[in-house]
Amino acid sequence: MIHSMYATPGARSLGAAVLLLLALWSPLSAAPAKGVLAAPATPVQLSAAEWEVAGSVHTGLLACELGQSVRVEPDPAAPGHFRVQLQRLVYRMRPVESLTGAVRLEDDAQGAVWIQLANKSMLMSQRLGRRLADECAGAVQRGVAQAMRLNPLPSLLDPQ
Repeated sequence: MIHSMYATPGARSLGAAVLLLLALWSPLSAAPAKGVLAAPATPVQLSAAEWEVAGSVHTGLLACELGQSVRVEPDPAAPGHFRVQLQRLVYRMRPVESLTGAVRLEDDAQGAVWIQLANKSMLMSQRLGRRLADECAGAVQRGVAQAMRLNPLPSLLDPQ
């Protein structure tokens, strides 16, 4: 009975459509194979403000929550751009100006964003609508986080 249900042309089309959607929405389908980067697109020319952002990016291996780590390295093929890697996910990111002053890197092709604050960084997937890695920090950021814990800023809700 089940076999005959899937044998109909409409069911086969529906099954093929479901498989296609799963392949397109799967986080693994958007990720390159381990250690393999897509051929770099023609690097976008950076503005003076974007070069300033690029100069503020913390590089190296940053430890994150849940035992994860993210490696951020300058992209040798595109000056001012960065290679951000979480496990086997590899992104080529460019600096973007931010109104908040946060350091922001984006990979438009894969829909990924790296946000670097004074005390932590996070890797987000715009396609999946969630954080891939959070509470990532290098030595400088860990020092700022510790200082913030010892000397918290007053709450906006506290009486002045």
